[in-house]
Amino acid sequence: MPTIDIRGLDFRYPSVERKALDDITMALDPGMRVILVGRNGAGKSTLLHILAGKHLVPEDKVRVLGRAAFHDTSLAHDVVFLGGPFNFDVDVVVADILARTPRIDPARRDRLLTVLGVNPGWHMHRISDGQRRRVQILLGLLKPARVLLLDEVTTDLDLIARAELLQFLREETEERGGTILYATHILDTMEDWATHIAYLEAGKLVTMSRLEDLPELVNHRRDRVTAPLFRLVEGWLRSG
Repeated sequence: MPTIDIRGLDFRYPSVERKALDDITMALDPGMRVILVGRNGAGKSTLLHILAGKHLVPEDKVRVLGRAAFHDTSLAHDVVFLGGPFNFDVDVVVADILARTPRIDPARRDRLLTVLGVNPGWHMHRISDGQRRRVQILLGLLKPARVLLLDEVTTDLDLIARAELLQFLREETEERGGTILYATHILDTMEDWATHIAYLEAGKLVTMSRLEDLPELVNHRRDRVTAPLFRLVEGWLRSG
């Protein structure tokens, strides 16, 4: 059974004529790290929100871990969505937030604190947007999840924090069998991190493939093109 199974999904926002998603069909298996690419407005965030159970869709169209994405609330224990604004700027210390979070593994907590460079003494109302984003990721990853849905979560991270986070996420798929769908415009190092790529254009899924099965990418690598994955995606976007 696929971790994520989408079959002929259409989705339109109320009072909007154009479909946000148009006949999307895709299946993701355990261990896959899929980067989701496309222009702004292509439907990436909408798709992630649907998989996270935030939009009502027919039960048979979107299944996550064999369960209906919107209707089965038990998925909240197995699916994590990270992205969007994190307006947590009250006068509270990170250590206090962690102390109030039940049933967390101290070793995992400490590893994430190191990976993300989060200081438990940070006051949430005094830190930068980038630091606040690190806290958001920390809290989202404190407990292992079988499905991780990431929407541009590394935009505010510095180079080292992003590299450490990507390594942590790789281990989540290789050691725990997690599945990651990651919408991003930052393709630096993604060629060596992702297993698959999905390309959305105007709500339609144009490409869903293993990286090594893309002839254009293979040719770019053979020809020693600089940043071959970036060049591939750039070509898609320019021709779309």
